[in-house]
Amino acid sequence: MSSLNSIKKPVENELKAFEPYFRKIMSSKVPLLSIITNHIYRRKGKQVRPLLVFLSAGMNGSITEATFVAAGMIELLHTATLIHDDVVDEANERRGSFSINALWRSKIAVLVGDFLLSKGLLLAIETNEFELLRNMSHAVKEMSEGELLQIERSRRMNIDEETYFDIIHKKTATLIASCLVNGAVSAGAEQAMIDKMYEYGVNLGLAFQIKDDIFDYQAKGALGKPTGNDIKENKLTLPLIYALSRVDKVKKRRMLSQLRKSKRSQQAVEEVIRFANEYGGIEYATDRMNEYKDKAIAALKPFPESIYRDALIDMANFVVNRKK
Repeated sequence: MSSLNSIKKPVENELKAFEPYFRKIMSSKVPLLSIITNHIYRRKGKQVRPLLVFLSAGMNGSITEATFVAAGMIELLHTATLIHDDVVDEANERRGSFSINALWRSKIAVLVGDFLLSKGLLLAIETNEFELLRNMSHAVKEMSEGELLQIERSRRMNIDEETYFDIIHKKTATLIASCLVNGAVSAGAEQAMIDKMYEYGVNLGLAFQIKDDIFDYQAKGALGKPTGNDIKENKLTLPLIYALSRVDKVKKRRMLSQLRKSKRSQQAVEEVIRFANEYGGIEYATDRMNEYKDKAIAALKPFPESIYRDALIDMANFVVNRKK
C-alpha cells in the first residue's frame, strides 16, 4: 500500500512552498492572535487537504498562484471548523496536544475560528477568486448543517442509514470535494472535468468517514482495544445503525439503553461493540466503504494517465487501508 509520503511526491515542492505561504496568510498584528496562530501552525496535521488541491490542479492542467489561494482558503476554513468543533464538543485535546479552548478558553477559541474564517474570505476577495469563494462558502454551509443535523438526531437517537449518509456527506465529503473542485478550477479546467473531480471528492470523503467510524469498533493502539469514542458520545454511526436494523424492537431498545449508559460505563461500551460486530455492522460498513472507494477511482477514468492521477488513485486506496 502507498504511504502518504509517496502520494505527496508529485507535489512535494509545492507543499514545501505552501508552508511559509500559509503561515503568512494566517498572521496577525494582534500579539495574542500571533501566539495562538503560531501554536496552530506548529501542530498542523498531515496537509491532506492542500495535497488534494495541488494534485487536482496538476492533473487538470498546471499548479498556479490561484492553486495556492485555493489551498490556503480551504486550510483556513478547515482549521476554523476544527477549533469550533472542539468548542462544541468541549474537547480538551486536538492531535495529541491541548486544544485552543483548553489553553485559552472557549470565548477566545470561537473568536480565533472566526478570525481564520474571515481570513479565508478576504484571501479570495483580495485575489478576485470568486468561484473559489463560492465553492468554499457552500462547503461551510453544508458542514454547519451536517453538524446541527447530527446533534438534533443524536439527542433523539433516531439516525437511520439515509440520515447517516446525509450527515457525513455534509460534514466530511463536501469539504474534501471542495478541495478537488477548487484545485481543478484554479487550473482552468472545463466544467465536465470539474464535475468529475467533485464526484471523486464526494466518494473519497464518504469512504474516509466510514473508515473513521469503523475504527471506533475495532481493536487498535497499544492496548489493542477499540476506542469507543463515538459510542461514549452517543453517536449512531454505520456499523451500529446496520446492526440495529437487523434485530427486533426489544433488542434494539436494550442496545440504545446501553448506548445511553456508555459515557459512564465501560461495560456498556464493550456490549455495544460486541453487538455491532456480532450483527455484521463492521462487515457491512466495510463493504459500503469499498463501494465508495471504487466509485472515486472510477471518476478518474476520463483523465489521461499522469503522476497526479496515479497519486489520486493511491489516495483512494490509502484512505480505506490506513491504520489510523
